[in-house]
Amino acid sequence: MGIGASQRDLKESKRSKRVELKIIGKNMKLVPAVRQYIERKLGKLGRHLPDITESRVEVSEEKTRSPQQRFVVQVTIEGSSTLLRGESRGETPLEAIDKVVATMDRQIEHHKGKLYDKRRGSLFARSKLSKEAETTPSSVVKVKRFAVKPMPLAEAIDQMELLGHDFFLFFNADNEELNLLYRRKDGNYGLIEPELG
Repeated sequence: MGIGASQRDLKESKRSKRVELKIIGKNMKLVPAVRQYIERKLGKLGRHLPDITESRVEVSEEKTRSPQQRFVVQVTIEGSSTLLRGESRGETPLEAIDKVVATMDRQIEHHKGKLYDKRRGSLFARSKLSKEAETTPSSVVKVKRFAVKPMPLAEAIDQMELLGHDFFLFFNADNEELNLLYRRKDGNYGLIEPELG
């Protein structure tokens, strides 16, 4: 076997690498047809960004007055240098999935464009992006409120794992302060204890 053949095998193995796709149903049981639809629509994301290590899809049903907002689909794509998130709502799970796929496609294209510009060293593209960022300020579009009960750190870790989140805000019973628990890339946990400066 020559050098050319081994390089070809390496390229093939990279191309065929399957991305782990975690599908979670929250407040609802996911029927096999919905799972298959998610796998078909989101299972191919690894082909677009080679450094993706995990894709996570959470489908939940909420009690809302508006039937068009009933189902929520959240997607998180993680990689060695990538973290992309999207959320969409719909009257049916399939409608919400279609919307979030469109959102993720836009984010992936934007991310790939940034990588391309970085490799080319395009000053024009960077200055254009920074000008766009200056002219379109971000704003808070959603506020969540939730009751916080005192708990020890071990219980906060359990709660975060049960919820399937990457971070968890809680009132630490040990130091009687709000703390932020988060999952590190190495699989361990980090704890942020704020101090007034």
